[in-house]
Amino acid sequence: MTAVDTNRINLFDLDEIQMRAFFESIGEKPFRASQMLKWIYHQGITDFDQMTNLSIELRRRLGQVAIIEPPRVLSEQLSIDGTTKWLIGFGGGNAVETVFIPETNRGTLCISSQVGCALNCTFCATGAQGFNRNLSTAEIIGQVWLAAQALGHERNGKRRITNVVLMGMGEPLLNFDAVVAALSLLRNDLGFGFAAKRVTLSTAGLVPGIERLRETIDVALAVSLHAPEDALRETLVPLNRKYPIAELMKSCADYVSDKHKRTVTFEYTLIDGVNDHPDHARQLVRLLRRLPSKLNLIPFNPFPGTRYRCSPEHRIREFQEIVMAGGLIATVRKTRGNDIDAACGQLAGKVLDRTRRSQMFREQMQRI
Repeated sequence: MTAVDTNRINLFDLDEIQMRAFFESIGEKPFRASQMLKWIYHQGITDFDQMTNLSIELRRRLGQVAIIEPPRVLSEQLSIDGTTKWLIGFGGGNAVETVFIPETNRGTLCISSQVGCALNCTFCATGAQGFNRNLSTAEIIGQVWLAAQALGHERNGKRRITNVVLMGMGEPLLNFDAVVAALSLLRNDLGFGFAAKRVTLSTAGLVPGIERLRETIDVALAVSLHAPEDALRETLVPLNRKYPIAELMKSCADYVSDKHKRTVTFEYTLIDGVNDHPDHARQLVRLLRRLPSKLNLIPFNPFPGTRYRCSPEHRIREFQEIVMAGGLIATVRKTRGNDIDAACGQLAGKVLDRTRRSQMFREQMQRI
């Protein structure tokens, strides 16, 4: 790693290991990395001149070779239920949506990993927007940093954000390196210091990425399942054609089998007349009953142009009763932020779709 005056490094892009390498590259001791991370993530300081435990000369040098630049908040919307949605811009006309969901005993921040998504899941507003590019580590962790500043995250010794979920725009495992660096900053005590169970990565079922994640960092895993058998799942999640359910279940079983006692949550969006029949519930029981996991049932949230509708309340409850009677732990996710299009599956942002999904998907798969 080198730092040159003509190409200043954004320190939001660096996890602890990378930060140590950066300081060594400019002739400083590695312990400066700890000081810098504390200023950025504990104090919320991005101005080198305010970092009083750094020498004046070092501050001057940092101003020449580095910046600390978060993404920009383009707009903020507040739901009647307390949910907040930020539209966060990255230049070039692209933006993603980041959502904070407050509850009595927790506050969940949902962040994005890509501008758009190439997977084209048919029930998701993000997929309908197309795909532009991966987000950098700075653009991913910057969403958390901006939300923390806006919410007064550590004010009065109380954490406003208790959980972070990568369930926003994009497939995180198709942006593996940048996402893992951001996860490292979320987990690291010099960063945000979240426990493993408080950080969840959600995937549509990219099997090689799940296997690689298992060997790389300890976080909770969520899998967008949405159907109990291959033919139906292929119509909802086209990725299933490449990684069918049996292969996906094996990778999930491997993920929870090690000493870390990781967890898998299966997400299942209930769509009227599509995947909400009692037979689907019974198939789901047979599929999941031997795998340590929990099931999150999600009422479908409509978006403009979709042909799908949400399952009626009585069918959602019947579905839940069947899977629970079969021994599964199943909850129904409460729809939050629906009035500001901040509910699950509704995030769309502003995406300048610059390439065909199939081509981009092939290119990204080669990197996994």
